[in-house]
Amino acid sequence: MGLNDNTGYAEYSGNLRLENMYEIVKSISFCYGHRLLNYVGPCAHLHGHNASVDIKLASENLDERGMVMDFSDVKSVVKKWLDENLDHTMLLSAEDPIIPVLEQAGEKFYVMEKNPTAENIAEYIYEFVERQGFPVVDVTLWETSTSYARYSR
Repeated sequence: MGLNDNTGYAEYSGNLRLENMYEIVKSISFCYGHRLLNYVGPCAHLHGHNASVDIKLASENLDERGMVMDFSDVKSVVKKWLDENLDHTMLLSAEDPIIPVLEQAGEKFYVMEKNPTAENIAEYIYEFVERQGFPVVDVTLWETSTSYARYSR
């Protein structure tokens, strides 16, 4: 394994990887409800999940404390946003016909431009984390203990 042409990348079993990359992962749990439009199966009906999201951050360098980032900084920003926007909330597509019913009943819901699949929710969380200036690599949304979706760029 050696550096290739001063690129800062090293050959590793046929793949390229950055040298001296540090990574951390912060896991945060939350609950949400949703249903999928244009879907045949149980997930076409309103239902909920006890989910967990893994937020992976990376940096080539550590800060003055020897950290990529303090876990508590990630938690304080991301968990607050999750609690205010997604936790114990129905996540619905903007096209979902149940929205007026929930509005009239005063129920809490959040409208997504896309179908609220695990993949799209992971992307949505990734975009929030990135906008906060965190060095996000990927976001993994565990919809159940055996099923997850991951988003990265």
